[in-house]
This record gives sequence, structure tokens and C-alpha cells, in this order.
Amino acid sequence: MFNFFKKKKKDDGLNVEAVVNGEVMPITEVQDDVFSTKMLGDGYAIKPTDINIFAPVDGEISTLFPTKHAIGIKTEDGLEILIHLGLDTVELKGEPFTMDIKQGDQVKAGQALGKMDIKAVADSGKDNTVIVVYTNMDLIESLTPVESNTVEHGDKVQTIKFKN
Repeated sequence: MFNFFKKKKKDDGLNVEAVVNGEVMPITEVQDDVFSTKMLGDGYAIKPTDINIFAPVDGEISTLFPTKHAIGIKTEDGLEILIHLGLDTVELKGEPFTMDIKQGDQVKAGQALGKMDIKAVADSGKDNTVIVVYTNMDLIESLTPVESNTVEHGDKVQTIKFKN
């Protein structure tokens, strides 16, 4: 009758939110073979229209690269998510990035992580596409397909169903 104490069933899956406002696309459309061939894992990408980057899920900041171009988040289910800000942006040595988080921080889905100056990235000749990759695919049973369209941060992009 009342579901006050009912825990969310793991079978419902994990909703993954958009990390930035922009045009979402399947990861296979990223202009980089490492991502488009799913060498690092499956996920999605967004061509950003805004500079603000947000957490796609609840979890712990497991990695924050010194160059600030990539962020790792680990969920309570053990899923490891890599947020990669642009392509070949490691070469920019952190210049177009400002982070509001540090390694070890707990974050909630939708929480601001930092900013990427998308104009500065583009002006440097780099692609400013933001890529979200699930790096330990062995935990995942299935993913909902990514539909190309316009999203705002916080919009659901994919649902992950975990193996039992």
C-alpha cells in the first residue's frame, strides 16, 4: 500500500543524465576512433552549446586529470564513468577548463562539476565534443539507445541495466 520504505529496485536501472546542454549523439558518431569504436566502452556524446559541465550520475570523483580535460566518476554500483571534455584537449594543458570538484568528492546527478570554454577549445582547432564513456562494460547487461536531439543538462540520455 505505502512505498515509503521501498528501495528502488536495481532492475529499474541507472538513469544517466546529459552532462552539458547541446546536441546529443551516439558515441559511434564521435570523430575519434578510440571513442567511436567503443574501445574504452559505450556511452554517448554531446556537441555543447554551453560551458557548464554537470555530473551525469551520483557517485565519487575517482579521477580528475591534472590537465582537467577528463573526469572519472564511480557509482555505488561500481560503474566507472569517464567524462572526456573535447578531443585532443590534453594538449591544451588545462587552459580552457575550470573545475569545481576534486578527487574524492561525492557528487549528485546534476551537480556542477566545472566549466569548459568551448570557444577557446574550438579556436585552438580542437573538437569540443563532450564524451561520456562507461569504462567497465562487464557490469552492464544493456543500454537504451541514444537518440540524436537537443538536450539540456539533467535530461535523461540513457538507462543502464546492470547484470544480476
